[in-house]
Amino acid sequence: MAGSRKNNSRKTKIETKSINLYYGNHHALADITVKIPARAITAIIGPSGCGKSSFLRLFNRMNDLIPGVRVEGDALLDNFSIYGKNADVVNLRKKIGMVFQKPNVFPMSIYENLVIGPKSHGIKDKSLLNGIAERCLTQVALWDELKDMLKKPATEISAGQQQRLCIARALAVDPEVILMDESCSALDPVSTMKIEELMLELAKDYTIIIVTHNMEQAMRVSDMSAFMMIDQDGVGGLVEYSRTSDMFSNPKDKRTEDYITGRFG
Repeated sequence: MAGSRKNNSRKTKIETKSINLYYGNHHALADITVKIPARAITAIIGPSGCGKSSFLRLFNRMNDLIPGVRVEGDALLDNFSIYGKNADVVNLRKKIGMVFQKPNVFPMSIYENLVIGPKSHGIKDKSLLNGIAERCLTQVALWDELKDMLKKPATEISAGQQQRLCIARALAVDPEVILMDESCSALDPVSTMKIEELMLELAKDYTIIIVTHNMEQAMRVSDMSAFMMIDQDGVGGLVEYSRTSDMFSNPKDKRTEDYITGRFG
């Protein structure tokens, strides 16, 4: 279990302070306060509809794209306010990359998928772009598989390869944090294992936050876990946040125990 790795010395990378999220008049998330450690994997778990993905999208302000959204409280990246007046959303999304549930490769070549981000940030030198493509594919263990087919449409490779390519694409702009929203749920067991191995390797250099319904996956890869539920009013909130090893061996809240043992959810 990744949660057994010592993380007492890890500094806080992302912190939320009594953060609340509203979609119009709907109160979606209430008063969530957590400190997410750097260079570790944090899993967000909980039943469907409790706001896990909404919580994840707070960190790169993807919720801003939804009409009527409102955020109260704050989230900090390296002690800098994500929602402050001086926040640069474009730069924030460069620092905090995201990988979605289903592989969302762009309808272009494998190579162009990898260099589109660096190009948008002003890198034009062909040798630099080639180096970025090779580095990122190597990081996700795809270089040997794809190096001779970089001009091939990305849509023609397998789903598992596409998801790893999406991770490589996120890495191409040198992020500090990687958000993964159920990124293995559409994959077969072999591809899922490769993504999990990749997460563990990447966590040596990046802060990773995942949303997962898979309790075994949370136990296998994460250092910290946040368990969320909705209350009687339909508002999502944090029930428990602790080391994964502690949560799964000795949960503090009966609701956490009931969920991770499969009594509901």
